[in-house]
Amino acid sequence: MVAGRARRGEQGFTLLEVLAVVVIIGFLAALVAPGVFTRIAGAQRTAAKAQIKTLSLALNLFRTDTGAYPTTEQGLSALRQRPAYGAEGWNGPYLEEDLPKDPWGREYQYLCPGVHNPDRYDLFSLGRDGRPGGEGEDADIGNW
Repeated sequence: MVAGRARRGEQGFTLLEVLAVVVIIGFLAALVAPGVFTRIAGAQRTAAKAQIKTLSLALNLFRTDTGAYPTTEQGLSALRQRPAYGAEGWNGPYLEEDLPKDPWGREYQYLCPGVHNPDRYDLFSLGRDGRPGGEGEDADIGNW
C-alpha cells in the first residue's frame, strides 16, 4: 500500500454521511434539551421551597424559646448567633450549619413583620432573576 491511499475494500465515510449524522444528533439534542432545562429549573424551585421550610422550622424554634421571631434587623443570622438584644431565652444555634443561600447563590430575604404574613414573617427567595415579582422561573418563592 502506498502511503495516503486506502486499500481496496476499505472506505471512509462520505461528507454527506457525516453531515446526515450531525443533523440527526442536532435534531435529537433540540428535542431533549428543553426538557432537561425545565427539570433543572423545577429542581431549583423545589430546593428553594425545601430550604424555606427548614428555615421556617428554625424560626419557629427561635420564637418558642424567645417569645418572638427575630426582627428584620436581627435577620436570619439570629438563628446561628445570639442577637445583641431582645433574645432572652435564646437557646441556639437553631441551625447546625451556616445559613444556606438560595439555589441561585443569593441570600434569602427576611421581613418581620411580613407584608404577606403581617402577624409573622416573610421568608423568600427572589427566584432566578433576583428581582422582586416575576413569573414562571423568575417568580419569587416564599412562605406565603
